[in-house]
Amino acid sequence: MILIIDDDVAVRTSLRLLLKQHGYVVEAVATPAEALHAVREKQPRLVLMDMNYSLDTSGRDGLDLLGQVKQLRPALPVVLITGWGSITLAVEGMKAGAAEFVTKPWNNDALLQTIRTILSLHEAESDADPAALSRRQLDKQYNFRDIVGQDARLLHVLRNVGQVAATDASVLIEGESGTGKELIAEAVHHNSQRRRQPFVKVNLGGISASLFESEMFGHRRGAFTDAKTDRVGRFELANGGTIFLDEIGELDLGSQVKLLRVLQDRTYEVLGDSKPRRLDIRVICATNRNLAEMVQQGRFREDLFYRINLITVRLPALRERPQDIPLLVQHFVDGLRATYNRPALKVGTRAQHWLQEQPLPGNIRELKNLVERAVLVSGKDELGPEDFQAQFQRPLVRASEAGELPEPGTITLDELEAQMIRRTLEHYGGNISRVAKALGLSRGALYRRLEKYAIPFDAE
Repeated sequence: MILIIDDDVAVRTSLRLLLKQHGYVVEAVATPAEALHAVREKQPRLVLMDMNYSLDTSGRDGLDLLGQVKQLRPALPVVLITGWGSITLAVEGMKAGAAEFVTKPWNNDALLQTIRTILSLHEAESDADPAALSRRQLDKQYNFRDIVGQDARLLHVLRNVGQVAATDASVLIEGESGTGKELIAEAVHHNSQRRRQPFVKVNLGGISASLFESEMFGHRRGAFTDAKTDRVGRFELANGGTIFLDEIGELDLGSQVKLLRVLQDRTYEVLGDSKPRRLDIRVICATNRNLAEMVQQGRFREDLFYRINLITVRLPALRERPQDIPLLVQHFVDGLRATYNRPALKVGTRAQHWLQEQPLPGNIRELKNLVERAVLVSGKDELGPEDFQAQFQRPLVRASEAGELPEPGTITLDELEAQMIRRTLEHYGGNISRVAKALGLSRGALYRRLEKYAIPFDAE
């Protein structure tokens, strides 16, 4: 049974009719006292709850009721119903234990999808069997063929991914660079009901604020000066499927507001075309940054944070699962045998042990590069520790000669970018405008990179 709590008879009637038409058993009440009685006596599966029950429209009575419902049934999922202007209040409700919030006027299809998702997640948690965490059992149930490893932390992640994939829940994937966040996003999509629909990847760190709307929503010819032809936006390309928003922590505050609107209303407008378009889409986000900390610092919107992290998946760093390193090395070597036509290629046991003892701050990406460099440089069929040691030592940073670049595989693009920014800052005496111009960046894009790499600077 789904319990509707709202003091507006029109809202109760509309919701009751909608849910009954889609096969749900429904009960609707008007007051907090009736709601608490129904929670005690009727054992609802989910609650749809308004935030205001008095002339005082602050919503405090709704938060009080939410707290009482959670005291009676801590695991009972509650979906809040609020106006767009009260999203701050809804965020407080999420902190207090609500599962999700929807805004008035709601879209029927989006509301039904939210209800199905919340119920599926709740039932999956109830049915979870911690003992069934073997990789063999997971592989029988789900498609994880591109993910290598059997560490308990990874298996816990994969089990959660398998359970969540069947729903339309928004997923936030957290983890250090190189831990495989994109592979996890693909696994969510490939194990979902949308697997035959598009999977569209967007690196938000590479989209400037001025181009955000055009890139994401598309534009019509003539919408702005350089709009010579029509452009299809990323959301339209992903419609019906899944959109993967990588590096969401790099998004500026203005673009965050625009993204929140789309994720909340499931509608968008193409630039130059005022007709709203509806979206049927699943959203997966990823970041290597601490979004909760960014929220506290005012650099990431709290309402967007709660909108994208209905489910949070944290990927362990490679140093947290060293037993998986030999499996990963073998996986990479298997691929290199075919790529370089070297069927006898293998890595010795001593080398495997040595690799397990390394910190590998670049995680799986760094390990893959290290293995390939050792294979190419050594020329041997069996690699020992010395072959990896020769490639592992990173050269000291030194002034490079004109036109000289680091050897491939010795430095990541992030490290190279950070070095160039520091050198340019030093060259121009910290003048942000001149540095941005020299690097071909907007000031906003430069500021984001300064924060990303923790490079100190004087605000102008």
